[in-house]
Amino acid sequence: MGMGCTRELDRVSAAVGVLSEAPTQFEACLDVPNGGVLWALPALLENGLLRYTQTCFSMPDGYYGCDHIFLLLAAMALARVKSMEQLRYHPAGEWGKLLGLDRIPEVKTLREKIVILAQPEKVSEWSGRLSQDWMQADPHAAGVLYVDGHVRTYHGTQTKLPRRYVARQRLRLRGTTDYWINDQLGRPFFVLNMPVDPGLLQVLKREIIPRLLAEVPSQPSTEQLEKNPYIHRFMVIFDRAGYSPEFFRTLWKQRIACQTYHKYPKGEWPITEFAEHTVSMPHGESVKLDLAERGLMLSNKMWVREIRKRTDSGHQVSVLSTDYTSDAALIAVHMFSRWSQENFFKYMMEHFGLDKLMDHQIEPIDETTKVVNPAWRNLDGCVRRKAAFLCRKKTELGNLVFHEGRAQGDLAEYERQTGELKAEMASLQKELDDLKAKRKEIGKHVLLGQLSQEERFGQLAPTRKRFVDTVKMVAYRAETAMAIMLRDHLTRSNDARSLLREIFTTEADLIPNAQEQTLTVRLHHLTNRMSDNAAQFIANRLNETETVYPGTNLRLVYELVSNSNPRGQDI
Repeated sequence: MGMGCTRELDRVSAAVGVLSEAPTQFEACLDVPNGGVLWALPALLENGLLRYTQTCFSMPDGYYGCDHIFLLLAAMALARVKSMEQLRYHPAGEWGKLLGLDRIPEVKTLREKIVILAQPEKVSEWSGRLSQDWMQADPHAAGVLYVDGHVRTYHGTQTKLPRRYVARQRLRLRGTTDYWINDQLGRPFFVLNMPVDPGLLQVLKREIIPRLLAEVPSQPSTEQLEKNPYIHRFMVIFDRAGYSPEFFRTLWKQRIACQTYHKYPKGEWPITEFAEHTVSMPHGESVKLDLAERGLMLSNKMWVREIRKRTDSGHQVSVLSTDYTSDAALIAVHMFSRWSQENFFKYMMEHFGLDKLMDHQIEPIDETTKVVNPAWRNLDGCVRRKAAFLCRKKTELGNLVFHEGRAQGDLAEYERQTGELKAEMASLQKELDDLKAKRKEIGKHVLLGQLSQEERFGQLAPTRKRFVDTVKMVAYRAETAMAIMLRDHLTRSNDARSLLREIFTTEADLIPNAQEQTLTVRLHHLTNRMSDNAAQFIANRLNETETVYPGTNLRLVYELVSNSNPRGQDI
């Protein structure tokens, strides 16, 4: 029955179909690896980990129930087990103690359970309801939304995904683009997968804005919008990829404010226009910004606000906004808090395995989907290479004329070199013009169904990935909630997440008490007294929640090992 199996009767009962799922039963035990991850359980439940599992999902009768799988996946994420394959190198029996079972499922069994749970319509319903709950819980945070794309690179050979530019590696690599919607603290609301990326503008128009209009809470009523022509429903913030004056007008017609960096700023403003502002960032830290503001008429005759921040080096960062009511300092805070989303991507990749493949399944893409014409892409590459080569020749000529030419004693040699360069440049220019003409004759986009069989590609199966990513989103939000609670208690607030990571991977003793209906999670000492004091602060706050472990009547009690409760006295 597998290593670590001690509940043979329950397993046999499940095998013959007389047990719907194994009951959650805790036994007293010491030194459970990763036992500290149970300290995150109140935050996981508060963020909705099991809120809709019984209504959105169903599983056939068996030893492992639906809640067992969700709790295991969330615990894996917080304990930094980044893929299911890594579970092969963790003791299944020790992990089972955290779930009130004798052991967790084998990797093969866990994959089979996820296949059962990850049905497209069920996953969409579950993630959508969670997103709405998160927005309803914090309407202020849902009023300022950050949108950005994240490329998940693919190095496999199952399909030839389109290449796209990966900024963090400065290369064009095969992959798929996920568009994330986060708040100012970096907490995610939902994510959209785009195997064929039409670009940020198209995704905003077709997918994101319609959904936000339907889901963002506390939007002004029609009467309020008519009464005040300057207020907005909510605000979306994105990078220069979304810069489009016509799109700004389209959004404002729906009374949606937007902010982005100015793609074509003109000249520098006088230093005398800038004034120092002390602003409070979303995490509570105070910073000083040199800001200036002007009005700006865009090319489509739309009037927007332009706010510039002057850096210590003198560089001016230009921001455009259609928020006509907020103070310029608040607009700057909103814009420069966009780094919280970049930090979210970096943190999720490093600690939660955001880019890990769930499986190697490939699904077909609708043949009516528009894709870049391979012939156009090849010609475009030739144009870019030829233009770069021509640019280098122009630079070489410039250096010869303005530097080397003046020092040349032999005028004939100088004229010969410049003549050869000019002739070569003329030849390159003609070749470049011919390539551009050919590129213009070929359509940039074609339907996927029009491609040859060798050029067609599929998409990475998105549903299981989306299912596990939603669990990771819950785990990240739970960790963020605990970090916010802990920040003010630490001398260095940025150490909050590091301390939580240490807690989640620290051993703990599990002490159930049937008479008092409690389950004590006694954490071992951390690396130093400061960390222990912070952990005791967390324990006091967690005990106030009086959280009951799912599937039991045991109230969770959190403690640190100390002289007053020596290890083993309750066993």
